[in-house]
Amino acid sequence: MAAGDPFDFSPGAQIPLSGSSGQTAATQALASAAYRDGPVDQLLKANSDWAKSEVKPPRISLFEPNLGEAFARAVQLRVLGGGRKPLIQSFGLDPQPVVEHCLAANRIRKQRDARLTLIMGVCGLLFLPGVLLWLGVFQLRRTIAGAQNKRAGALGTALLVALGILAAIMLVKLPFHGFWAFYLRAMLIAPLVGGFWAKSVCERTAKDLRERWSGLLSGGGIGAKIPEAVPKNPGETAAERLRQSLERLAAEQQSNVAFYAGTKGILGMGTRWGSWQLAEELVPLEPGKEINPFRSWDVVRAIHDQLHLLERSPLHTGGFPTPSVEHWVVSDVGEGAGAVSRPEGHDGFQIRGAELQKICNEQQFGAGSRHYLGVQFVLWDGQLVITLLITVTVLHKTLRIEVTGHALGPVHGVFMGKPSARTKTTAKTIKFWESRTRTLSVVPPREVVRLAARAPLTWYPPLLEYWGGKLVLPEPFGLRHAWAGKPWRHRFMADDALRATTPVLRVVHEAALRVLKEHGVNTERFTSRAMSLSGAVQDAKPSAADVYNA
Repeated sequence: MAAGDPFDFSPGAQIPLSGSSGQTAATQALASAAYRDGPVDQLLKANSDWAKSEVKPPRISLFEPNLGEAFARAVQLRVLGGGRKPLIQSFGLDPQPVVEHCLAANRIRKQRDARLTLIMGVCGLLFLPGVLLWLGVFQLRRTIAGAQNKRAGALGTALLVALGILAAIMLVKLPFHGFWAFYLRAMLIAPLVGGFWAKSVCERTAKDLRERWSGLLSGGGIGAKIPEAVPKNPGETAAERLRQSLERLAAEQQSNVAFYAGTKGILGMGTRWGSWQLAEELVPLEPGKEINPFRSWDVVRAIHDQLHLLERSPLHTGGFPTPSVEHWVVSDVGEGAGAVSRPEGHDGFQIRGAELQKICNEQQFGAGSRHYLGVQFVLWDGQLVITLLITVTVLHKTLRIEVTGHALGPVHGVFMGKPSARTKTTAKTIKFWESRTRTLSVVPPREVVRLAARAPLTWYPPLLEYWGGKLVLPEPFGLRHAWAGKPWRHRFMADDALRATTPVLRVVHEAALRVLKEHGVNTERFTSRAMSLSGAVQDAKPSAADVYNA
């Protein structure tokens, strides 16, 4: 490891575990995507208002990835790849288990592809003309049926039947004799034998992937195993780089630097849906006397201490869970920003101490980052993130205390579906008014052909992505906000977001008024304004507070 590397925070080589605190509904839902099958286009349905992913179409549809393959590959490259851009924090989930499951899924598929490559070498390379003929027919059928036209699909099936009849004729009688006669017969039969062999391999892997997929959504499941992240000797540089990348991911998640992206709000926290401002003139309590000097940080520190007591209540009726109270440094990056930059060289990507106080006290007007004190509630097992940000500014003789509400809704329903068995319902021959349903194999024949065709190219992913397409993740990228919905469509989630505002606002005003009294400020106007806001906030309604109508 280089001497200047600031990301080695662990005591030594360890297997990163899917920790207990990160095993929430949102974490497991996104982690399950690494094991899913189905078309990759389903991910486009999950695009949020904050970020939109794209799918590059394949040049040859036989090489296109499914949802799990594209998701796991894209996330691994984006989060752990060399020279990657900084990530947005994923509030409400732990990104490390998601990435670990992507690595585990890729490892399982790599083992399957190694077996399929061997099958293609034995049954395909030796009988290459026959394999190319069968693959050509499957590709032609896939292309024709891609129009979702029944006649086109029937034509593709007819091509397979015609090839089967031709193979049967050639098995019976050929115009050649000797070696070439046997080779031509084997050329048509060997791919079929390889197909049955490949089907058994694909079936075993598909069942394993589906068990992990279902287990995660059921609240348990098998933990992600990534032994390649544990260096066994000093010479294993790849394992050491992977371990350091996972450590960097954990450090970025703990960063207190956030980014405001115009009408998209704060990336990772959601749009600003409400704003309540208390701004009054600083007047001495006694005429003729000066106000005892204080700074914005003094008010912020008092509010910070008071917010930690939110979980306490005079009545034993449940109430708030333990909130997360954090000092944030927010930078403006613009709505169309394609990347963000974090302050390097700080302790774990965090701004603390004197530098944080300087931003709070001095960077209140003009260019530069701004300080916010945030109280955050992670509810509904990680599906709802409520963040209330407080900022204190003093300009001339006016003290301004602003509270803004941000809400990030649940992970899109695309990630919540469990695997379902493939079935086919047909009418009975005699009792035609009745039907029967039979369960089909997990992997259909066309999927076996696709996996077998892709397997040799998986050893060089750039070529496979060139021919088969790939998933392009949105930028700036964060696992949580990229596929998050708004909470306002869920009645109870919306209620929770609205109810949290009133007690937080009152605590902020109470702490601020106490500091003002201690420093000889006449709080009459502040108290009157605080009472007015306390009444107005009870009728809180979500709005587009970041959209200004000129």
